[in-house]
Amino acid sequence: MKILLAGANGMLGHEVLGVLESRGHEVIATDIEATDIEATDIERTMIRMDITDSADVNRVLSSVEPLWLVNCAAWTRVDACEDHEDAAFRLNALAPGILASACRDRGIRFLQISSDYVFDGTKADMYVEEDTPNPINAYGRTKLAGEIAVKDRMDDYIIIRPQWLFGPHGPNFVATILDLARDREHIEVVNDQFGSPTYARDLANGIAALMEVNARGVFHVSNRGIASWYDLAKKACELMEFNTRVVPVDSGQFPRPAARPANSTLSTQRFSQATGSLLPPWQISLKAYLRFYIQQKRRL
Repeated sequence: MKILLAGANGMLGHEVLGVLESRGHEVIATDIEATDIEATDIERTMIRMDITDSADVNRVLSSVEPLWLVNCAAWTRVDACEDHEDAAFRLNALAPGILASACRDRGIRFLQISSDYVFDGTKADMYVEEDTPNPINAYGRTKLAGEIAVKDRMDDYIIIRPQWLFGPHGPNFVATILDLARDREHIEVVNDQFGSPTYARDLANGIAALMEVNARGVFHVSNRGIASWYDLAKKACELMEFNTRVVPVDSGQFPRPAARPANSTLSTQRFSQATGSLLPPWQISLKAYLRFYIQQKRRL
């Protein structure tokens, strides 16, 4: 399949590019800046595409004529969204609407990345795709608006809600925790928020699997298993054999500009039914990520 990828320079976009190409697909990488992607496994030249500019999107689509457009571009700085909701809305909601309209007009299939933060976190069980969204922060509101924009403009779409993403090609919770743990005798980590830590490469494989079975609709995609941020931090430090003591605390001790859902665990049953596959347990994928983390630190 010929696939146009938006946001190829981000953490998820980088993995999606590598995974899709490894599965035999032709991928044209784009981002807001037309710079080269350089890594141990990927060396590609990106083309420029501003997904908030309808004319620019149409220019690229007319030139490339892909079967699919995958949008991995987003404003993901959750706390910053509280003070810059208009800017986040432009990238997280306006842009998906522009992309969806352009794809609809050309008969192109469209895949949009959303977020678990469209939910308020009050449900006692895992969230399923049919549950009513109720975001409690600006980031969640803009991502939900992006979902609505896509649904209002076309039928030929996949919307994926992932969560707690970590990977080698961008800032993430695991890397932050390990950088802190190197220099401290103890660290305090929130133990009253729960989700499923998800490795960006596994998510990229899930994205590819849904596209390859020609799925449609909304899907929750994450690694298996549930953890708190404390559980994730503690396991990462243990695997790195750090002596740092990880101390569980309530989220009230770490006030943040943006409220976080207490429970954002997602049921992936629909994904498994559609693809016949499961993503690995998060503990297994954390080990895989840590190999990259160690290599990155050695290069510094």
